[in-house]
Amino acid sequence: MDTITTDTFYNGQLQVRQKRSGYRFSIDAVLLAYHSMPYAAANTVLDLGTGCGIIPLMLAYHHPKVRICGIEIQEELAHIAALNVEENGMTDQIRILCRDMKTLKYDMVSGPVELVVSNPPYRKANSGRINPNQERAIARHEIKATLSDVIETAHRMLCTSGRFVTIYPAERMTDLLTQMRVIGIEPKYLRMIHSERDTEAKLILAQGIRRGRPGIKVGPPLVIYNEDGTYTDEVNAMYKIEN
Repeated sequence: MDTITTDTFYNGQLQVRQKRSGYRFSIDAVLLAYHSMPYAAANTVLDLGTGCGIIPLMLAYHHPKVRICGIEIQEELAHIAALNVEENGMTDQIRILCRDMKTLKYDMVSGPVELVVSNPPYRKANSGRINPNQERAIARHEIKATLSDVIETAHRMLCTSGRFVTIYPAERMTDLLTQMRVIGIEPKYLRMIHSERDTEAKLILAQGIRRGRPGIKVGPPLVIYNEDGTYTDEVNAMYKIEN
């Protein structure tokens, strides 16, 4: 049986279990959660591809009145996500569904929702080396869900003027923004993510509005590491910010 590890956030107030050798969340999820914080306490949120539930857990910690549904197609990951919800005392806020996002309907998630977040697979199914670990392969490659599947599901489940937030490789930025517009989620905000100050952007954070008007804003670059390899002050704050 795979060993389960426990990570803590916010001075130990949030505990997250995940498999040691299976799919494990990365800093991408932390960045996405921080930039997805609901605008209002009454928001309903849908997380597509929730993994161990890290994004719902972080959102629920900061917004006790928010209601979140995490969707995960892999049964073992969904089980761990549900365990994390229970052990953090958030069953009144978060519900985990083990389901293919392509089959989602309003009544399954008490929709339509006001916010959809997703850290989708970054690579096309036929590109690059496929990880021999099935959990990691499905999380990283478009095996069970493509970029179009994610955006189409977000569009279907969002209310009018609802918000979609995602993180994606910078090299596929054109794919992301084009498909958002074509499907009906207008790109409204973009932020480039750099490992260090003098490196090219590897990732982007993008936000869009269902049926939004054209017009996009580009935020300041987000730098993850200082020259000595430590997190920048902004990233540190994302890990340590208190409720």
